[in-house]
Amino acid sequence: MKQVAPVLVVLSGPSGVGKDALLSRMRELGRPYHYTMTTTTRPRRSAEQEGVDYAFVDKASFEGMIERGELLEWAEVYGNLYGVPKSQVTDALHQGKDVLIKIDVQGAATIRRLAPEAIFVFLAPPDAEELGRRLSRRMTETSQDLRLRLATAEGEMQEASNFDYVVVNHQGRLDDAVHELESIVERERHRDPARTVSL
Repeated sequence: MKQVAPVLVVLSGPSGVGKDALLSRMRELGRPYHYTMTTTTRPRRSAEQEGVDYAFVDKASFEGMIERGELLEWAEVYGNLYGVPKSQVTDALHQGKDVLIKIDVQGAATIRRLAPEAIFVFLAPPDAEELGRRLSRRMTETSQDLRLRLATAEGEMQEASNFDYVVVNHQGRLDDAVHELESIVERERHRDPARTVSL
């Protein structure tokens, strides 16, 4: 029987589209992916847990990771640093696990250059108005920050055509988005020839 190669899935989309909610639901359902954890210098929000949602570090620690070449990619977003530790990805792939990276559009472009064999999935809102409502409901930004995020999101939406797949996250239908993402992964795992990621 043919060995099925593990895949690297890069999930991206505009801020507020529901990337975290989608991954949380997949974890709740016990889906057997390795979910990479982003390291960030951003202050922890009240509902977030260290080591679950993000690895929160200070700027000096983050800069040390950059200098040692420990990050697959990193970026400054809204004044905070975010990065994906390379070892999280390579170790899991070597163990035969499918890996899921949640990342912003800018980071996805970096990974596309490093690992073009990865599967790039863009999570989109049904429309711009719905995205604006979701960002407003979060109430984690000032009105000025919210305007910046909305403007940035508009630009990020233009990047959808650079992705292999687009999954629409409709309000109240999170499980539909989970099912669609899993269908994409299952199809890609059995692709012939297989997508083999080398990092």
